Amino acid sequence: MADLTRAEYPRSSKYDADWLLENDMGPHPLWLLEDLAKDLDLRPGLRVLDLGSGKGATSVFLAKEYGVQVWAADLWTDPTEATGNFAKHGVEVTALKAEAHALPFARGFFDAIVCIDAYEYFGTADSYLAYITSFLKPGGQLGIATPAMTREIRDLGYIPEHIKQLVGWEATAWHTADWWRFHWEITELVEVTSARLQESGWHDWLTWAHAISDRNGTHDPTIEMLEKDQGEYLSFALVTARKPS
Repeated sequence: MADLTRAEYPRSSKYDADWLLENDMGPHPLWLLEDLAKDLDLRPGLRVLDLGSGKGATSVFLAKEYGVQVWAADLWTDPTEATGNFAKHGVEVTALKAEAHALPFARGFFDAIVCIDAYEYFGTADSYLAYITSFLKPGGQLGIATPAMTREIRDLGYIPEHIKQLVGWEATAWHTADWWRFHWEITELVEVTSARLQESGWHDWLTWAHAISDRNGTHDPTIEMLEKDQGEYLSFALVTARKPS
């Protein structure tokens, strides 16, 4: 059994590591969410959209740890699989298959929207913030955790070779926390409440990659990228904002 208990993530440490690894769809989702939630005001009863919810680990965490009502939307996961995870943990979550540009919700329905390790696939488009915040109530919160660079690729003038070898051009969607702050603030659609690089982002990512590699008995190529990087360029950006009241 993998040991993924960390003093800095006390809530996440309560969850079975093997269950989390079995539901792997990217770097430790609960560590990312627990850190992001420090910058959000999540209270019992709030309606929360877990956008890009994968197999449901983050939705379970939101429901159990914060007592919120969760709608879990993902394009690539069968809602039946996610529902099994919800039942296993004794939480009621509404799961649905949905594409991020075609969400089947009423405008102004949610008190908060969170997106863990998925926003980079659709949220860098100039028009997307207006779309996603249309589903927030006035005063509603938006929070994302997304792969990040410590320096913009545009400023570097190239994609560092060890990153390029693994993800290629997709790294152009990995931005600094300051990029995200400006990208959101300039629209005046939201007030950015926090935009920071996760201090342990690179190390947490590497720890997860080793755990996945050990569990599957195969080498995870992410390990090589992260070990070459040593935190020079790679991290996660944690960004939160409020829709004006």
